[in-house]
Amino acid sequence: MFDTHAHLNAIQFEEDLEEVIQRALDEGISHIVVVGFDRPTIKGAIKLADTYDFIYAAVGWHPVDAVDMTTEDLQWIEELASHPKVVALGEMGLDYHWDKSPKDVQKKVFRQQIQLAKKVKLPIIIHNRDATQDVVDILKSEGAEEVGGIMHCYSGSLEVAKQCMEMNFYISFGGPVTFKNAKKPKEVAREIPLDRLLIETDCPYLSPHPLRGKRNEPSYVKYVAEAIAELREMPLENLVKKTSDNARQLFGINR
Repeated sequence: MFDTHAHLNAIQFEEDLEEVIQRALDEGISHIVVVGFDRPTIKGAIKLADTYDFIYAAVGWHPVDAVDMTTEDLQWIEELASHPKVVALGEMGLDYHWDKSPKDVQKKVFRQQIQLAKKVKLPIIIHNRDATQDVVDILKSEGAEEVGGIMHCYSGSLEVAKQCMEMNFYISFGGPVTFKNAKKPKEVAREIPLDRLLIETDCPYLSPHPLRGKRNEPSYVKYVAEAIAELREMPLENLVKKTSDNARQLFGINR
């Protein structure tokens, strides 16, 4: 199994990180992408990727903190893009739920990171909260299909998923697809082409059923895989193989 989006660089894992990583290996996790989204978490992602063979890093700037990003930060991300274990830029995007960063600042920082991704030729990981139309519009206007990437922890409609797939994006599902009332994610996970499907945890957040309310971790990605395999009425091992193949192809990781 390939957990395409984890935050093992979060403070929630400070006390038992090695045990969490061992549980992931014991459950058959073959790869993890640890995502950095500000200075401290980017440093943490790089450190983890340098320490563990099967961990890779994504580096970018979160929209909630867009107001804090400097020109130097963007230059630093560009420098890190050449690191052999950095496989994507992100997470980036728009978040209209929180109001720390004004929308115009978020959009500017989002566009800057897409332009950088095209320059360094890396896929992008998209964070979208309550901003779907603006996210899609910016991806289109900036020509993001040139690099493609991931719609992370997807919760939108099938129609929007199709627009994103036309722009060379994969659709990734986390814990919410296991929730009983998650009609949209379940529909999209069932209907989209298998070769555009990814799984993730977004740990320590969004634990899957039956572990809601607890700290999430990479070993729990199996619950996401099981839920989608059941929705698609296909063997679990087939879904695991295909989503892992998809992730390796996107990130340019050999077996």
